[in-house]
Amino acid sequence: MPQPLSDEQISNLSNYIFRGEKIQAIKVYRDMTGLGLKEAKDAVEELERSFRASDPGRFTASPQGKGCLGVVVAGLLCSGLVIYALEKWG
Repeated sequence: MPQPLSDEQISNLSNYIFRGEKIQAIKVYRDMTGLGLKEAKDAVEELERSFRASDPGRFTASPQGKGCLGVVVAGLLCSGLVIYALEKWG
């Protein structure tokens, strides 16, 4: 079981979390504690929930989505190119 984090360590992690840099926060947490990836991820997500509840205005990035918008946009672009090609050469 890792030692509790110091106030300085929590402050360091909070900077990453408030900027939406969760992956970097997980890496730093792992370095600080020696925990595995899953345990560090769970701990950072718990910290994020706590910070969001206590100070939601400090977040500069919203929670990350699953990336569906990019897939939809790419699909629409491809569809448009196919339609254009069919009209021009079909």
